Amino acid sequence: SFHVGDDDFLTQLAPARTFAMEQEARDMQARGLGTHLSPKDVLVISRDGPIDNQFRFPNECARHKVLDLLGDLYLVGRPLRGRLIAHKSGHELNHQLARKLLEQSGMSMRETLLHREAALDIRRIQRILPHRYPMLLVDRVLEIDGDTKATGIKNVTFNDIFFQGHYPGTPIMPGVLIVEAMAQLGGILLSQKLEHTGKLAVLLSMDKVKMRHPVTPGDQLLLEAVAVRVKSRTGHVRCKAFVQDKLAAEADIKFMLVDAEPV
Repeated sequence: SFHVGDDDFLTQLAPARTFAMEQEARDMQARGLGTHLSPKDVLVISRDGPIDNQFRFPNECARHKVLDLLGDLYLVGRPLRGRLIAHKSGHELNHQLARKLLEQSGMSMRETLLHREAALDIRRIQRILPHRYPMLLVDRVLEIDGDTKATGIKNVTFNDIFFQGHYPGTPIMPGVLIVEAMAQLGGILLSQKLEHTGKLAVLLSMDKVKMRHPVTPGDQLLLEAVAVRVKSRTGHVRCKAFVQDKLAAEADIKFMLVDAEPV
C-alpha cells in the first residue's frame, strides 16, 4: 500500500507508466500497434520482470491503475467525495462507474432544481413565447445557464384539454405535445442570445426523437434543453424530458429564427 497526499500527484502517480505483458505487447506489434512507443513510455513485463527497463516504483503497475481510475472518473465533471475500492479495474469498468455516478448526479441535480425559485415564472415566459392556452406547455423555467442550457417544468393534470380524447379511460399525454414542450423550452433558451432579440424560433426539423416512458395526469415533466449550435438564422437544441428519474422523451430539434412580425 502507499499514501498519496494532495501535493504528491506529480511525483507519486503521474510517472507510473502504461504496462503490458510480453505476449500482449507482441500481439500488438504484430497488428502494427504501439510501434512508436519506447521503454520510457510503456513497461513490457516478462516472467523475469521488465524487458530492457526497470520499475520506477516497486508497485508501479498498481499506481498506474490508480492513475487510470482518477483520469476516467475526472470525466464525470463533478467533485467526488468518498472511498473507492477497485478490484481488477480497467478502463471499461471505470467508465461504467463514471456513467453510473454521472447518472446519479444528474438525478440529484434535477431533484434540487425542483425546489429552487423559478428563473422565469409564467408571466415572464409569456413575454418570450407567443404561445397561449392550450398550447403554452412550459409552466416554469427553473434555471437558465447563459445561452447554453435551460431547465423547466410542465405540470401535467387531468384538466389538460388533450386528455378528453387521448384516450378516454386511459389518459396518456400525446408524444407530439411532449416534443412541443421540449421545443418551447428550446425556444426560450435561444431567446437568451442578445442578437436574437425580436426573433421567433420556428420549428425546422426534428431528429433522434424517442418516446421512452408514458406521461399521465399527475406527472411533472422536467424539461432540459442544451444548445448544440446557434447561428444567426438557425438553432440546434438537444432536449430531454423526465418524469422523476425516468427519461420520458428525447429529441434533437432545429429551429429557424424569423422576425416576430404581427400578422
